[in-house]
Amino acid sequence: MESSEAIRPEKIGPLVIKETWSTTGSLVSWQCQENVYICRGERGGIAFVFLSDDLFRMKGFRDQAPDLTTTEAVLAESCIPHLFPVKEAENQLIFTTGAIRLIIEKTTFLLRVEKLDGTIIMQQNLMSWNPRGAGHAEYDMQPDSHFYGLGEKASFLDKRGERYTNWNTDVFAPHLPEIEALYESIPLLIHMHGGLSYGLFLDNPGRSDFDMRSHGVAFTIGCSTMAYDVYFINGPDMKDVVKRYTSLTGRIALPPKWAIGYHQSRYSYMNQQEVLQLAQTFRDKKIPCDVIYLDIHYMDEYRVFTFDPVNFPEPDKMIAELGGLGVRIVPIVDPGVKKDPQFEVYKQGVLEKHFCRRLEGDIFFGEVWPGISAFPDFSDSRTAEWWGGLHKYYTDLGIQGIWNDMNEPAVFNESKTMDLDVMHSGNGRLLTHEEYHNLYGMMMSKATYEGLMEHMGGERPFVLTRAGYAGIQRYAAVWTGDNRSFWEHMAMAMPMVLNMGLSGLAFSGPDIGGFAHHTSAQLLVRWTQMGVFFPYCRNHSSIGTLRQEPWSFGEEVEGILREFIGLRYRWMPHLYNLFHEAEMSGLPVIRPLVLEYPRDPHVTNLCDQFLLGENVLIAPVYRPDTDHRCVYLPEGRWIDYWDGEIHEGSRHILAAAPLRIMPMYVKAGTFVVEGPLKQYALEDTEETLIFHLYGAEARSGFSAACTLYEDDGHSFSYKRGQYAEISVQAAGDEGTLRLSWSYAVREYVPRRESLRFTLCYPFFTAAMVEGLAEISLEQLKEGCSGWAYDGKRGAIIIQVADDPEGGELHIRAAEM
Repeated sequence: MESSEAIRPEKIGPLVIKETWSTTGSLVSWQCQENVYICRGERGGIAFVFLSDDLFRMKGFRDQAPDLTTTEAVLAESCIPHLFPVKEAENQLIFTTGAIRLIIEKTTFLLRVEKLDGTIIMQQNLMSWNPRGAGHAEYDMQPDSHFYGLGEKASFLDKRGERYTNWNTDVFAPHLPEIEALYESIPLLIHMHGGLSYGLFLDNPGRSDFDMRSHGVAFTIGCSTMAYDVYFINGPDMKDVVKRYTSLTGRIALPPKWAIGYHQSRYSYMNQQEVLQLAQTFRDKKIPCDVIYLDIHYMDEYRVFTFDPVNFPEPDKMIAELGGLGVRIVPIVDPGVKKDPQFEVYKQGVLEKHFCRRLEGDIFFGEVWPGISAFPDFSDSRTAEWWGGLHKYYTDLGIQGIWNDMNEPAVFNESKTMDLDVMHSGNGRLLTHEEYHNLYGMMMSKATYEGLMEHMGGERPFVLTRAGYAGIQRYAAVWTGDNRSFWEHMAMAMPMVLNMGLSGLAFSGPDIGGFAHHTSAQLLVRWTQMGVFFPYCRNHSSIGTLRQEPWSFGEEVEGILREFIGLRYRWMPHLYNLFHEAEMSGLPVIRPLVLEYPRDPHVTNLCDQFLLGENVLIAPVYRPDTDHRCVYLPEGRWIDYWDGEIHEGSRHILAAAPLRIMPMYVKAGTFVVEGPLKQYALEDTEETLIFHLYGAEARSGFSAACTLYEDDGHSFSYKRGQYAEISVQAAGDEGTLRLSWSYAVREYVPRRESLRFTLCYPFFTAAMVEGLAEISLEQLKEGCSGWAYDGKRGAIIIQVADDPEGGELHIRAAEM
């Protein structure tokens, strides 16, 4: 006798599911409710929330009322609704702000954003969804459209012609240009066309897709779960988009100076003797280093919040000894907690209900490094606080930085992550893992950062993460994951990190030298030369590969790496200033040329060179056996950092690049601030500052300026006003250069007695500096005030006392 099982549908044939996509239909009604404009169509609607003149939110809905809750990506203080005038015409509904107009076509529900002069900025042609909850919208794409952002994505800088998926994925191999999803998901797309830029941020932590490839005259943005929730971010310049996006999702917290130094890592340094010897070798060889990482082998059978009692029997003594050398430890902490009833962290997590569960109540278990493991539910603030509190184990040992890995979350199963039906409590707002996935890593790093802050007595924490979502920049630096020691991966790191910077991730970088495979002497040199100018600077390699510490390939390579790592430390004041700017404005530390020169057609997809800040151009060599490379110089005059050769911009040049040289250029009229060479960032030395001014001119019309920010480099006292800002100006007149400086704020007083100003490759010869005696270079080194001429560099060097009242000097040019 057979049961109904005999006629199960799949036994008859494959089930064909026809997707039925619905659109809103025409506009039926609209109303303003609590400063939210709710526009209803025949089959759904869109809620519009204006957050400023240049930023509004549009969230699709199908129910009677839209759900206007946001994810943790968006800052609550940035979501205050504003009212603007609304005009209803026969066929249109028109919202007008101080900068733009949003026009809704009533019959089609087409959306158009215009400048006030009628220039079209953005057009959304339709929004649609299917019965399973997926949403989708189509936008106009012009012949001159270029696309940027999207965080950590492979391939070139300009994303036109590409399609990407946002789904945080543990990708050990392969990292190829065609790969659509990596560890980070930042669903921000910046569209530049017709001299204008705008951004679209899809705040949806489930799977989403951005397709700039398939439709020719349009691009599409879609999501598979939850509502279609998009923020329109006006420019008109790309810089404006980045600033406004980061005001919405947050900006980096100023990291401690030591986190901006050089970091050394390997999977793994296997015992504390090896770690101590490694640190001592850096000091003996005079190669600066601030951080050594401990990968998973430091733990007791991969249990988080433990040290292996055999290989790391005295972590407190090890960390204290390293501290005496100025080296800090950053240990790895993964989310997987080993299933072991004798392991206190696991026991607490089960008894206090901190682990992710299925709807029926069963804990989700997955296999990772410790074996079968449970995973904390960081969406629950109670669990996040518990997890953060566990870090007291590390801070009590003197550890101030944590490395979050495997937090996509990675699971050793077919899907590479949690089952999609696992639940996240969301403090009462239940979400499946399918809906929540991309937020998991960010919320882990948030819990980590806040836990460290709680237990570090006012010191700034450092968190490094592999996975994240929009807003992750508030809590962690990001590295680009398990790359390879391939020249192609070195080249791919540039557009990847540049787009991460445009997506709010100002503190990011790849593993220098490549993580997997075997590096070579040349590759390590070239990658280090590039890497010391990336915001995040870490050399990391995998188990079983050639060692790639700076001394691994002999004395010649060691000498080159020492010089370039030292250059990062000498440029620390300049770098730290750029990090301060990132905290204040959201602008990235390193920048694609298109960010500073958006109207130059040569730079829309230029991504084998980049800018450090606005006016320092870095052109890495990323091919083997290469001693020359083509460099594009944008408008202006550019000075070769190494030999002072002057080049007119808006053209390509062939730059010589023997192994010891990476081409670098400084735009004339730019200040670059250097400090003393240190072996670690917070080494207690006199903080003599050198303001290098490149290409000064003693003529009317010349001007240059910079403002340097300083604080103690490690605490949050700067938040209470304990910092200094010194402004330096140079202004030309016929035959004279006036140089002046003053402190706008001096609540922090660095340990120094003098300031030095160096006019590098000036376009005049100095005859005298009024009020200062001409002295020798040796006297300058001894700290004497005066001025000297350095014939080797054609530089005029001036040294004065660091007077809190500032000062002014007049440099007279010699008659020609």
